[in-house]
Amino acid sequence: MTDHLAGGYDLVIFDLDGVVFLIDKPIPGAADAVERLRAGSTSIAYATNNASRRAAEVAALLTGMGVSAEPAEVLTSAGAAAALLADRLPAGAKVLVVGAEALRAEVRDAGLEPVASAEEEPVAVLQGYGPEVGWKILAEAALAVRAGAVWYATNTDRTLPSPRGPLPGNGSLVAVLRTALDRDPDVVVGKPQPGLFTTAATVAGARRPLSVGDRLDTDIQGAVGAGMDSLLVLTGVSGPADLLAAPEDRRPTYVAADLSGLFRGAEDALVPAPGDTAGGWRVTRDGGGVTLDGSGDPVDALRLLCGVTWDGVAPSAIEPRSPEAREVLAAWGVQAPG
Repeated sequence: MTDHLAGGYDLVIFDLDGVVFLIDKPIPGAADAVERLRAGSTSIAYATNNASRRAAEVAALLTGMGVSAEPAEVLTSAGAAAALLADRLPAGAKVLVVGAEALRAEVRDAGLEPVASAEEEPVAVLQGYGPEVGWKILAEAALAVRAGAVWYATNTDRTLPSPRGPLPGNGSLVAVLRTALDRDPDVVVGKPQPGLFTTAATVAGARRPLSVGDRLDTDIQGAVGAGMDSLLVLTGVSGPADLLAAPEDRRPTYVAADLSGLFRGAEDALVPAPGDTAGGWRVTRDGGGVTLDGSGDPVDALRLLCGVTWDGVAPSAIEPRSPEAREVLAAWGVQAPG
């Protein structure tokens, strides 16, 4: 019997942006969490929807931040998308690539020919995030799809986390083509599709993997679809209000403020929290009403309240009964400050 959450799993699959780092800076405690897992002989994998870097580049970036990583531990939507196209297209087939150089390199290494113009008659369009993507290449992609090219997207994350707040992600760029073409991509490769999760587990030979992410609509939904337990950390995109309103297919097994939650007792991170008390908080149901009283770690209050909102109570209907409860609910944006 283990004394902490991570000890019950033989593989931890980390998302990157919003979990391990924000853009180019490590999130405090990430390196320590990874090393503690390695010391306990827990396998590590990194699975990212960001298609702007190759596996070796991601590993080098992490290592430069003090987070240990090997290229073989990294799975990217860029590599997965290129491999999928290579399985479905003849060798040397032309693919119009919308994205960063890393995505073009993955296509090239998969035995396909990356191109940048619809006039070259590509048989496929592969779209991934790239900070330099602009109107010109999007226009070429639209022309190619209209001419019959199959349209693949590495992922559809609407935003990317950053220290300045959410920024447009590949999903926002995909939306440009979706609007212009009045249709969806033929195939979306990355999370929430289960491929990155199941591949990570297969490579590691894991029987009980845990997925850790910051987004309900990709990381958590993908883990649910892959049949894996998951931990939502509140260091990235999805916040408490999102979790309270999460539909069934986006509900994590655990929630924690950050990666230190991996080393709390599993019962201390379970969501929803069992019973009507957690830490110094209490939830009381009285007929159709619900109150939150007490004080303590806001994550414990969140765990309790998920049991209420996931049972159909609107977050705005929760009444605070202590100053601390009022402050927490206001901070989450589910109650007006008062």
